[in-house]
Amino acid sequence: MEDIFLAIQERIALKMPELSLVDEDYGQLVTEEDTYPVTFPCVLISTIDADWTDIGIGVQKGDCNITVKLAIDCYDDTHYASGTADKIRERLQMNNSLYKLLQGFRNTKEMGSLKRVKSTDYSIPGGKKVYETTFRFAYHDNSAAIHR
Repeated sequence: MEDIFLAIQERIALKMPELSLVDEDYGQLVTEEDTYPVTFPCVLISTIDADWTDIGIGVQKGDCNITVKLAIDCYDDTHYASGTADKIRERLQMNNSLYKLLQGFRNTKEMGSLKRVKSTDYSIPGGKKVYETTFRFAYHDNSAAIHR
């Protein structure tokens, strides 16, 4: 499963050079400090969450979720008459680019393709916006199968 995480991280980093950071999400956006330990824009990727079902001796099928967070510093004044309202469009386009990059992605034959199942956005202190998207995929794991 770690190969899937690393393949997703690499795909994002290579295809979205405008990002300053692509990393595992280990709580970098949850802080009591005035600053964040990341640079923006960045993508933080959750570890894979899986529900497993036995389908044979040492063989399991996983219904897996992975969440990506695109965090952007919204330092531009974007009210209607500001003249910089297009910055909203740029943020939304970046989020859509991330979605299109991952939707349907499949790294190995054991992995089903990524399918978006949830998306939301929210603000965090310091004028930051987070676009969060969850993808679901199936995974066939026979790593514990008994081979004769």
